[in-house]
Amino acid sequence: MKTIGLIGGMSWESSLEYYRILNQATRAELGGLHSAKVIMFSVDFADMAAMQHVGNWADISDILVEAAQKLQMAGASMVLLCANTMHLLADDIEARISVPLVHIADAVAEQIKSQGLGRVGLLGTKFTMEQDFYRQRLIEQHGLEVVIPGDNGRAAVHNIIYDELCQGQFKPDSRQRVLAICQELVEAGAEGVILGCTELELLVKDATAAVPLFPTTRIHAEAAVALALG
Repeated sequence: MKTIGLIGGMSWESSLEYYRILNQATRAELGGLHSAKVIMFSVDFADMAAMQHVGNWADISDILVEAAQKLQMAGASMVLLCANTMHLLADDIEARISVPLVHIADAVAEQIKSQGLGRVGLLGTKFTMEQDFYRQRLIEQHGLEVVIPGDNGRAAVHNIIYDELCQGQFKPDSRQRVLAICQELVEAGAEGVILGCTELELLVKDATAAVPLFPTTRIHAEAAVALALG
């Protein structure tokens, strides 16, 4: 099995989920006492979040590039960014390492297309929902149509992520609010909804929705295991 390198800590709750899924998926494939070969570089998310909200993406890029390079030097055969939003800087990282960066949007798009869907809703941070790096990749490279919530819905999801989920708080009211926004996306024509923040699937896990929900953490981690074993 190849070694999987993780850039984590964004937040550590989602990084913990990545580690769990990687090992469960490896054991499911190989059986017995098998577990994943993993190296993690975990950042301090308080620093990263502060830089995000003032638009200081250049310094974040430097931190993530260095983390990816250290993972490669430590023996990682691939690198995963354990956060949807930080894929805004995926091109910077890919340009500075020689091992593959497993892009979360590509893994999710393949799952969506495998179910024959063409129009999906996208939930995540405001950065993920509003900027082009994620939506345009789904549209231009995978031929999908992407629907996002209105202003109030985007603000609600963003605030739930930063003020609650990234601080380990999973509130029933917030769960219902997110599921209601999912339903609004369905009414706007979405055939499925991408849970495009690695903590969102922890909030709405086991929920019943009118359309398929795509948990990006699980999809991303399972794609890495498939690559590592392939």
